[in-house]
Amino acid sequence: MTINKLAIIGGSGLYDVEEFKDRELLDLNTPWGKPSDQILKTKFNNKEVFFLPRHGRGHHVSPTNINFRANIDALKQLGVSDIVSVSAVGSLKEDLPPGKFIIIDQFIDRTFARKKTFFDDEIVAHVSMAHPTSVGLMNACEEAIKKEKIEYQRGGTYVVMEGPQFSTLAESNLYRSWKADVIGMTNMPEAKLAREAEIRYASVSMVTDYDCWHPDHENVDVQQVIKVLLSNAVKAKNMIKNLIEIFENHIDPKDPTNNCLDVAIITDPKKRTNKTKEKLKTIAGRVLD
Repeated sequence: MTINKLAIIGGSGLYDVEEFKDRELLDLNTPWGKPSDQILKTKFNNKEVFFLPRHGRGHHVSPTNINFRANIDALKQLGVSDIVSVSAVGSLKEDLPPGKFIIIDQFIDRTFARKKTFFDDEIVAHVSMAHPTSVGLMNACEEAIKKEKIEYQRGGTYVVMEGPQFSTLAESNLYRSWKADVIGMTNMPEAKLAREAEIRYASVSMVTDYDCWHPDHENVDVQQVIKVLLSNAVKAKNMIKNLIEIFENHIDPKDPTNNCLDVAIITDPKKRTNKTKEKLKTIAGRVLD
């Protein structure tokens, strides 16, 4: 019997779920280093869930310096099968005002200074990213959001920039010309690495600002962003509670993420050393044994 385990990766403004009282902080090591912070193992209504703040508690890790590989490996060690990312983003469209939630289904990866794969030494793999989020998990997120009567949009494209600086006006207008919906700094390479680890992934983005393209909101003000973040965080925590209760009802046993490594590894088995196979044991042990 397959055991499904949910993890929440919290972005800016979402560093803990204090309401969950049954708490254990786990300090894990991975072949890629340490994750962003200790992982919270907790329960809500007797259902187990894990929580990891990607920027660390107290927000001390910048987007470029997040150890995405360690974060995903550590969650995989814990048996996590499903990840929901909850992130703060800027809006690229008039009809996506601050406070609105978006269930992301596509990404444009503009990052350039991050490690983006587990398979960069001796063993090469190419996973499909045509559909980077899992439909079943998106359905669960939508049900959880609807239950809280949060204004939201189903489907949208998230431009992932390197940061930590915000966009120039020219960049913001370029991304708008691409018909992208929101811009942020963290969902890539997170979604790619989750796919390589065969962990289903969904992203709920919470709008905090209009980036810098909007004539009435020309500059992104951190203090204003924080104000919206605090309001969004309350809604996000309620959404998470709903999600924990229902996510298993939406698991798709035929989700392509479940066994995507079956057809991804191209390296000749004779070239796969024991050292590298050991390093990849958590991520790809299922197909490398």
